[in-house]
Order: sequence, then C-alpha cells, then structure tokens
Amino acid sequence: MKPIGSFITGLLAGAAIGGAIALLFAPKSGKDTREQIFRKFKELEDELESLKGKAGQKANRMREDLAAKIAELQLEIEKLAKQM
Repeated sequence: MKPIGSFITGLLAGAAIGGAIALLFAPKSGKDTREQIFRKFKELEDELESLKGKAGQKANRMREDLAAKIAELQLEIEKLAKQM
C-alpha cells in the first residue's frame, strides 16, 4: 500500500502546485486569484479526505477478510488434529 499512497500524495501535490502556478499566471486580479487558489486547495483537501476514507474502508474489508480466512484455517487445523 505504501507505493500507492506515495503515488497519490505525489499526484495531489503535483496537481496543487500546477494549479497554483497556473492561477498565478492567469490574467485576474489578486483577490480573484487568491479566492480561486483557496477554492482549489479546499477541493484538493476534500478529495484527499475522500481518498483517505476509501483507503480506510478498503483496509477494514481486507482486515475482515483476513480474519475470516484465519478462522477457516483454524477450523481446518482443528479437524486435522482430531483425525490424528
């Protein structure tokens, strides 16, 4: 999961930096540009929170699946032990 997290972090950082640079060179007033930068960072922050939530949900599902598989293996081991 670490490579995926690093990729997403890099992607979001690149988007933020690219968006900020584009806004700074846009022909708008300073106030409009600052407002637009603030909105863009807010959107990126919201998207990051969404991604964190999705990652957490996936981790929980994986944890539950692993616990179920471990329980199945324990039952199989117990059955095999009784047969011996």
